[in-house]
Amino acid sequence: MAVARLTAEFWVAAYLARLRQADIPAYVIARGDATAGAVLVKCSTLDGLAVAFQRRSDPMSGESRWMELAQGPEAEVDRAIARQRGFDPDLWVIELEDRAGRHLLGEDGLA
Repeated sequence: MAVARLTAEFWVAAYLARLRQADIPAYVIARGDATAGAVLVKCSTLDGLAVAFQRRSDPMSGESRWMELAQGPEAEVDRAIARQRGFDPDLWVIELEDRAGRHLLGEDGLA
């Protein structure tokens, strides 16, 4: 039996709702393909630093997990995201702001 995948738009809406529940401000910076667009998450700690995450799938197990794309000065992280958007115009980019660096990507249902 095939497992249905969530559309990117549905996943983004659910993720934003979860962030709101945790009082973590988040914004859609770039809207990608509603059905199959990949998602990047940028977490700014409001001190000039940031980290960006992307979801990667393991081809052998089929499992996906969030991996760090870039970390460091926010301008450098923004450049890394811009490069990814250059490769993939269907990419979603969500930016959140949390001084403690919370992003909730390790929670159940967000892989």
